Amino acid sequence: MIELDAKAVHAIREHGRETYPEECCGALLGTADKGAARVTRVERIENSRSVERGRRYSIEPLEYARVERAADGEGLAVLGFYHSHPDHPAVPSQYDREHGLPFFHYIVLAVAAGSPGEIASFVLSEDRGVFEREEVLLPDPGE
Repeated sequence: MIELDAKAVHAIREHGRETYPEECCGALLGTADKGAARVTRVERIENSRSVERGRRYSIEPLEYARVERAADGEGLAVLGFYHSHPDHPAVPSQYDREHGLPFFHYIVLAVAAGSPGEIASFVLSEDRGVFEREEVLLPDPGE
């Protein structure tokens, strides 16, 4: 299970809206306890892909290291990553599975015609064979 606070949800949706029709990406920062992850902040990361940016994203190793240092400095952990799927459902692709790492949470945001939609989250199995969908706790719309 993964829980996102209102600021994190807003930031992910806005990032997806701003980068459409290209994929956006970023890191999920927060805490984990007894199998439950709580995202309290997201960190935007530049999509380093030079081609197919509407269908793919990539994170440079130095950017990952920067995010790890930032999280550590705030007493947080990198729980995983988010990215958008422009004009596609919030379901990981084969490419996502091949490039993902087990145990991280992967949030996928569907963005249809520039409008952010469904948010879903997945964890890659240890053998990297399948993404398992997990429950996402979102804040009440009134928050």
